[in-house]
Amino acid sequence: MEIEVVENLDRIDKYLTNYVDYSRSVIAKMIDSEYILVNDKKVKANYVVKVGDKITVKDGFIEPLDINPENIPIDIIYEDDDIIVVNKDSGMVVHPGSGVKEHTLVNALIYHTNNLSDINGEVRPGIVHRIDKDTSGLMIVAKNNKSHEILSDMLSRHEIKREYIALVKGVFPNETATIDAPIGRDKNNRKKMAVTQENSKDAITHLRVIKRYKKYTLLRLKLETGRTHQIRVHLSYIGYPVYNDPVYTNDKTTEFGQFLHSASIDFIHPITNENMHFEAPLPGEFQVFIDSLEEL
Repeated sequence: MEIEVVENLDRIDKYLTNYVDYSRSVIAKMIDSEYILVNDKKVKANYVVKVGDKITVKDGFIEPLDINPENIPIDIIYEDDDIIVVNKDSGMVVHPGSGVKEHTLVNALIYHTNNLSDINGEVRPGIVHRIDKDTSGLMIVAKNNKSHEILSDMLSRHEIKREYIALVKGVFPNETATIDAPIGRDKNNRKKMAVTQENSKDAITHLRVIKRYKKYTLLRLKLETGRTHQIRVHLSYIGYPVYNDPVYTNDKTTEFGQFLHSASIDFIHPITNENMHFEAPLPGEFQVFIDSLEEL
């Protein structure tokens, strides 16, 4: 991650809490280990950032954690010697991180099997790609490093096809649409993402209408890119935010979180080269809610 400082603020460990999901103590460790540089140089945690400073936050820092296996039920759609396909519940964090060390998908996976890739270190064993805590649905997990490397390459080349189902607020007028708008950190709330031209990356989302209701629309979405919160940001940007989203709407929401589900996934098996296709039904709360809606 590259961050350009646009205003004089505070010491770097405090400043970066607006950009990354790490505590100040972890940020300080990253600075000390040279995972965070300013203008390509090592600094101390009390360094005061200046306008024009370029902060580099390197990937790969692993905070030492004791991750305990936990007997948490998980919905395994498919498993062989190389991969696992999981239907993740809404509300489950994918892996331990700042402030979260228990009850994650990783805790459940290491209870289920001792065979997980270690390319991403002890905090993210087997995790090839993530979905948000309150997004449900399909994920691929790698059981060894060879399959992980191949899957990661496929992901970077957009060869893993994922489709999502979302319920949005409002009646979307068109049958299909493509949203092509770059995504970066929100200037006013660094915990959020936003459509912006500054420090952003290209983001493209394709959508089509499944069904219209009086006040909502059910959509199927395909990602051409995989930016943080991409679907949620894009749909909010065009005025049709995901229903029950606690971050990108100002509405009161339930604990279930956004009605967004990773419904299908297609890829070539990393070892056998077979065509793999999986689908996962909507979570119960999602399905019950749309069943209660009145169609147009």
